Amino acid sequence: MDPKRFLPLTPAVFQILLTLADGERHGYGIVREVEQRSEGKAHLGLGTLYSTIKRLLAAGLVEQSQWRPDPALDDERRRYYRLSELGRRVAVAEAERLVELVADARSKKLLAAPEVLG
Repeated sequence: MDPKRFLPLTPAVFQILLTLADGERHGYGIVREVEQRSEGKAHLGLGTLYSTIKRLLAAGLVEQSQWRPDPALDDERRRYYRLSELGRRVAVAEAERLVELVADARSKKLLAAPEVLG
């Protein structure tokens, strides 16, 4: 399936796919990772998170995992999610699309060239 069929992604979808690119996470782990990575600039509410994950599962971009951490560190109510191969290809396609948009902004002198940023 062509990953570009899913583009452009919403910010919430891209954040979730980026978070799962590093490995399996449970819902609250995804929320924390997004907040930490964005230094608090992005926030996923639980309603948005779980409705988005439901759509990503249905589309085959995310899979529910059976992996469990050490029982002493686990809460059995948690569900863990991982990126599917299609989800990884869609995340790559979205990142490439965004790079092209930034290049267009640079060509219009809306952003400094990368070498100027140091």
